[in-house]
Amino acid sequence: MKSMSNVDIYTICQELKDLLTGARVDKSYQPTKDTIVIRFHKAGIGRLDLVMQAGKRIHLSVYPLSNPQQPPHFPMLLRNRVRGANVVSVEQHNFDRVVIIKMKKDITYTLIVELFSQGNIILLDEENNIISPLKRKQWSDRDISAKREYIFPPENGINPLTITEDEFNELVKSNDDEIVRVLAKSGLGSLYAEEILLNTSINKKTNCRALSSNEIEEVFKSLKNIFSKLENKEFTPMIVNNEKEVERLKAENPDKKFKVREDVVPISLETYKDFEAKEYDSFNEACDEFFSSKVASEISNVQESAWNKKVDKFSNRLKKQQETLEGFEKTIDDSNRKGETIFTNYVQIENVLNVILDAREKDYGWKEIGKTLKDAKKSGMKEAQIFESLDPLGNIVLNIDGESIAMDCKKSIPDNAEVYYEKAKKAKRKIKGATIAIENTKKQLAEVESKKEKALENIMVPKKRVKKNLKWYEKLRWFLSSNGTLVVCGRDAGTNEMVVKKYLESNDIYMHADIHGAPSTVVKLGGDEADDQLLKESAIFAASFSSAWPNNFGIQDVYWVHPEQVSKTPQSGEFVPKGAFIVRGRRNYVRSAKLEIAIGIVEYDGAKRIMAGPIDAMKAHSEKYVAIKPGYTKKEKIAKEILNRINEDDLLTLEDVVRVLPSGKCDFI
Repeated sequence: MKSMSNVDIYTICQELKDLLTGARVDKSYQPTKDTIVIRFHKAGIGRLDLVMQAGKRIHLSVYPLSNPQQPPHFPMLLRNRVRGANVVSVEQHNFDRVVIIKMKKDITYTLIVELFSQGNIILLDEENNIISPLKRKQWSDRDISAKREYIFPPENGINPLTITEDEFNELVKSNDDEIVRVLAKSGLGSLYAEEILLNTSINKKTNCRALSSNEIEEVFKSLKNIFSKLENKEFTPMIVNNEKEVERLKAENPDKKFKVREDVVPISLETYKDFEAKEYDSFNEACDEFFSSKVASEISNVQESAWNKKVDKFSNRLKKQQETLEGFEKTIDDSNRKGETIFTNYVQIENVLNVILDAREKDYGWKEIGKTLKDAKKSGMKEAQIFESLDPLGNIVLNIDGESIAMDCKKSIPDNAEVYYEKAKKAKRKIKGATIAIENTKKQLAEVESKKEKALENIMVPKKRVKKNLKWYEKLRWFLSSNGTLVVCGRDAGTNEMVVKKYLESNDIYMHADIHGAPSTVVKLGGDEADDQLLKESAIFAASFSSAWPNNFGIQDVYWVHPEQVSKTPQSGEFVPKGAFIVRGRRNYVRSAKLEIAIGIVEYDGAKRIMAGPIDAMKAHSEKYVAIKPGYTKKEKIAKEILNRINEDDLLTLEDVVRVLPSGKCDFI
């Protein structure tokens, strides 16, 4: 994946200044070892996710990355220190690949994002001391460790926006190298070095010392002309690629190789004039589309590689086990055949052994006997034709019908045959164990292959988060009862106020779980009567979204009253906090409401929507749903599984599912 250039970072920072200044810092995440995501909230805009990948990129993103169940240390530190802070400024340091984000809370914190080399992300205090880095690093002149003063990397290169003609003259004249290399190494990179020279009449490989004053001036003017677009904020963000051009060239020259190139740039470049280009409204959007597609591919490749290792482990084990089994079967065949060959050629073998035994009785050594038999074989002696070799320990090898058979001269012929038969029996006993091991490995291999297939199908690659135009009830918690009645409740203190003040009407019912930490629930009767089934479903709903769920209760009492019984007006000396209300008069109870919620997609109000409500209500409106209860599985994990089960038409995102789940852990029913 390409890393952002100085020019890219300059452009991004110009946009981030406008978008993030004044924004409130929300949660921080670390989806990969070198990537940090900070969520911001900006009045009038809403949610903004800033992706920072050390050494690679920084931009806003609408492609949420999957986060680990247990947040690592660094994002937790950011949550503790800067959550609730407001962004003061976003700046690029000296036209370098370093971004400085200042956030004001109790003190002013500084977040440094280093995008050169392998990069880093570092949180500083007001005294410019390092609170913590994402990665601890140390050089001879820089120590990126906690409690050390942060030192910026040495300046490397020029600022094309501020450099003067005299400074440029000095830069060129002091170098004995090709002009394109000098420009590239001065912080402009090869792309912009090539672009500058492409807009001149000068060969890019010309040595700096060979350039005339007029030519240096020409290069300088080209540089200023190109970068004036940045200075004047004349951005034309685009993603470019030469795929179609490569296809054309390949058709014309099938024997030649052509490289497909793709890039994201903030301004139009002559270098890419023959490339296809797709323009975007902002450079942040262009970078998001460019880098997120690369990340999706990387995630898939990494996941597939990891699963392939698991599959290979069992495949290799199976191969070795099958080879072992084949070895046992070969041993059985070979040993039985050799045992039979010994008996079939009994007389011939006996003759050879008798010769050897006679020689031994005459005190001949094994070496001498072997030499004698070799000579006898050469001379054509019939009995010696099967002789092959004899070692100093009396072990003879005979060649009978093209097969070598090893025997012990000190043993009888039947005993030598029995050695082979016993060897076959031993191998046969081992076959059973080997066969069982193979079957077990086959099962394990099939299981891991099945898991791999499922995992690759369900890889949570980033999917674009599209801002949805939610109906008023979708901004709350809601469900449609089995008889078609709309029931809503608050999500927090603010929406609790809204539910009662804005949506509770005289013909409705107010419902509340009889426990501290429960939402205000409104049953939108519209003048109809509330039957027992509606009250039961509404009570389950009110109980499930109360604090009874994270406390892992199985049941909870719920009461209901009429709207006129609900008041925000306290008695003298009382205080009613935001989201809370005073209920006066008789309360009607629904006892032991069961905590369980079904999640599915329903057709309501002219569109398909995700709904979380009682199981009976879901049965009435959807054929495909899942049911959950208070449990021990984290929301994010169970949300992924729910998404896989109900999202056949690809209508939902993981965020949609998480949003409708009760607070706390869950398990499937």
